[in-house]
Amino acid sequence: MEFTSTSVHRVHRMAAVTSMLRHPAFSRSSNPTRKMVLNSKSSAWVRSHCHSGVVLENPYWSRVLKGDRIMPKRLAAFASLAAPQEAAPKIQADDDFKPIVLPTNETSKTLLCIRHTSAHVLAMAVQKVFPDAKVTIGPWIERGFYYDFDMQPLADKDLKKIKKEMDRIIRRNLPLIREEVSREEAEQRIRAINEPYKLEILDSIKSEPITIYHIGDEWWDLCAGPHVESTGQLNKKAIELESVAGAYWRGDEKRQMLQRIYGTAWENEEQLKTYQFLKEEAKRRDHRRLGQELDLFSIQDEAGGGLVFWHPKGAIVRQNIEDFWKRTHIQHGYDLLYTPHVAKADLWKISGHLEFYKENMFNQMDVEDELYQLRPMNCPYHILVYKHSLRSYRDLPFKVAELGTVYRYEMSGSLHGLFRVRGFTQDDAHIFCLPSQIKEEIRSVLDLTEAILSQFDFKNYEINLSTKPEKAVGSDVIWEKATCALKDALEDKGWNYSVDEGGGAFYGPKIDLKIEDALGRKWQCSTVQVDFNLPQRFDLFYIDSNSEKKRPIMIHRAILGSLERFFGILIEHYAGDFPFWLSPVQARILPVTDTQVPYCRKVVAKMKEKNIRAELSFGERLSKLIRNSETQKIPLMAVVGPKEVESETLTVRTRHGGELGTMTINEVIEKIQNAAANRSFL
Repeated sequence: MEFTSTSVHRVHRMAAVTSMLRHPAFSRSSNPTRKMVLNSKSSAWVRSHCHSGVVLENPYWSRVLKGDRIMPKRLAAFASLAAPQEAAPKIQADDDFKPIVLPTNETSKTLLCIRHTSAHVLAMAVQKVFPDAKVTIGPWIERGFYYDFDMQPLADKDLKKIKKEMDRIIRRNLPLIREEVSREEAEQRIRAINEPYKLEILDSIKSEPITIYHIGDEWWDLCAGPHVESTGQLNKKAIELESVAGAYWRGDEKRQMLQRIYGTAWENEEQLKTYQFLKEEAKRRDHRRLGQELDLFSIQDEAGGGLVFWHPKGAIVRQNIEDFWKRTHIQHGYDLLYTPHVAKADLWKISGHLEFYKENMFNQMDVEDELYQLRPMNCPYHILVYKHSLRSYRDLPFKVAELGTVYRYEMSGSLHGLFRVRGFTQDDAHIFCLPSQIKEEIRSVLDLTEAILSQFDFKNYEINLSTKPEKAVGSDVIWEKATCALKDALEDKGWNYSVDEGGGAFYGPKIDLKIEDALGRKWQCSTVQVDFNLPQRFDLFYIDSNSEKKRPIMIHRAILGSLERFFGILIEHYAGDFPFWLSPVQARILPVTDTQVPYCRKVVAKMKEKNIRAELSFGERLSKLIRNSETQKIPLMAVVGPKEVESETLTVRTRHGGELGTMTINEVIEKIQNAAANRSFL
């Protein structure tokens, strides 16, 4: 069968139609828009291709969709995809999709009370269904609550029984009654009902009187509150039991393994549905799944848990991040370093890591009768670089940065994809400065943080300032000066922040910054930490204007946190659909038949000469090549048929802009280069 340029456009249109029909919102046969499309002129082709079950995740359609149907005003955009001479509207990453804001425990005291009471109702229900179960603790957490029980292993069917009992307790509208008792009375009551874990909890409570909360006159728990007034104030349709997991009592692997039941609770059913939607969307974006599907990275059992293998496509993304990071740091006055991965154990004694951080470090190794240590942090190395030369006050600030790989001992049960690993690369930097330079340098760090994070579409932050704890090194004067410098820098930026009084490290105050992703989730990434401790431990000094030795101030600073964790966040933030400048493959050339392959090879070679990440894909039917490119989230596809070869052109289709029509090779290259340079979508 001979393919003409019209045939190429037809395949484009059918791919777009199929992509739309396979979206979850169109999966219902009753959907009126689905019926309309299936009754169109292309219905026979669409019906014949919908059986394969392949989902084409086109971000254009994911933003066109609203609820379970296409909004009428968007049908024009769909029609534009069907016309080869017109390009679909260019949709930017955040045009239509906005995170859905749910209340939190911090913003809604009512929600916090609901979750706390839900945990108590859960415990009461468990002991009604399983009378031999022993209760332990049941706090509220970020998205709901959990409760730990010493009992038989639970299955999913057990959760259904427990939820039914919870619903009965809620319907009975039992009052929540607070009672104050003496320690002796509390102990007597606990022994009477044979709850050994509660005795241990009672011993850990240092204040008196002891408070107890009753649910009616049938069940009670040691608790400080708060709670709703009665179980009837809980909305049973806004509560869901989610999962069961094992948990050691007090987090000690040598103690009893308990059954932990997780649940979520909200103020109303609409909030629960929103949470469930976001939860499913988070699963769809899970970096572990997408990392495998897009062939970005792996963690292999043969090598060991928590050790990341960056595959070629993932390595390209990392290289682009690193190149951007290095250029930006050089522009902001940093010098780049490369330092060893191991050092003598004595170095970690001086730094204090062996004293305070040993449980997070790997065992030492013997090298010619000397003990060496894999580094858990980069700080001591940067200090040694500072100490290598005599420093004058004129040399300060001295700013060094490194993408330094560190190694930390993590229990296998705590490992989690790229988010919790044993070897990772920190974007570490240290500033050695005069006390009078603290504010200026902190402000410079905040500006740099904003400049870097904004390039990855992170614009909303949650910021915390932590101040001097009870036990600290350094004088009150220098603590006050440093804390004021942090506050002034934040206020100069116009950033809102919360103060965690007494929450700083013993060696200095700090700023922590959390970024907000596309689903509204918060991720701790950036930290700015003033340090009065290490300069003292390593006896750092500079020569002041009076030729006297003075102690510099040291500022620790990370923006991305670690490349591994940040990459995992990016995968989920973008749902694997990276912006054009980061995309592992920027353009894929698709021949209609093998006859066009030689021409396509020349196109790929010419694009690579211009530093465009292009590749050739052939050997399958064109419709499958397009489908595969969509699934692999390739931002630009250029289809080549006989007429394109004859005219030395390409027929271009992009994920975000639809069809761009037929263009010369140079025009396509220019568009790609502009998009990459401007970090925009095609």
